[in-house]
Amino acid sequence: MTVQPIKMSIPTFKNEKLLRLALTHRSYVNENPGEGENNERLEFLGDAILTFLSGEYLYKRHPEMGEDELTRRRAALVDEKQLAKFAIEVGLDFRMRLGKGAIRDGGFTNPNLLSSTFESFIAAYYLDNNSNIDPVRAFVEKLFESVPENVVEIRSNVDSKNRFQEWVQTNISPTPPKYVTVQAGGEAHAPEFLAKVFVNEKEYGEGRGRSKKDAEKRAAENALANLKRRGLM
Repeated sequence: MTVQPIKMSIPTFKNEKLLRLALTHRSYVNENPGEGENNERLEFLGDAILTFLSGEYLYKRHPEMGEDELTRRRAALVDEKQLAKFAIEVGLDFRMRLGKGAIRDGGFTNPNLLSSTFESFIAAYYLDNNSNIDPVRAFVEKLFESVPENVVEIRSNVDSKNRFQEWVQTNISPTPPKYVTVQAGGEAHAPEFLAKVFVNEKEYGEGRGRSKKDAEKRAAENALANLKRRGLM
């Protein structure tokens, strides 16, 4: 099925200050100290809202899928690249309030800044509706539906260990992450393994699974989730 592109715009806000805050990056505040708060707290809330709504959307859309596949698809639906596309689609890109340095560095097209701003915008819209999730759900589901199914499927099949290794080698060290896996319990016929993943002796995530491979995969997924929560990807 071919999904036709849709055109959407920023919804009307009752409290324009909330929208202004959602668009205000810390680089702008650093250069304009009198401006006050930046959008990072809103980003935290928006990330949680999008995680919930994307999970709910996929749960209803794919009753045949199990937890693992739903988790992979949720990650693909709200990853940095996709949220950046949503931000551009609704017209947030050139409305972002960035410092001059961030603008010089290409901030208006930076996927990290775009995706973070989109998360902040979603939180602001939620608060502007008195914490009523329904208008936010209606808004984001139109965006979710605009993403071709095959795109989500392809992204969801990208192995989490490869994605984490790519991030590590881009941002920290050329040395791949190290996985330490032990049998943590379970019966003889159905053992459970615990894996932890380290970079330069620092633990980044952990996970459990019925096999070493599954446990390592869960550890990588946990590491990626931790990075996202910390605003590092």
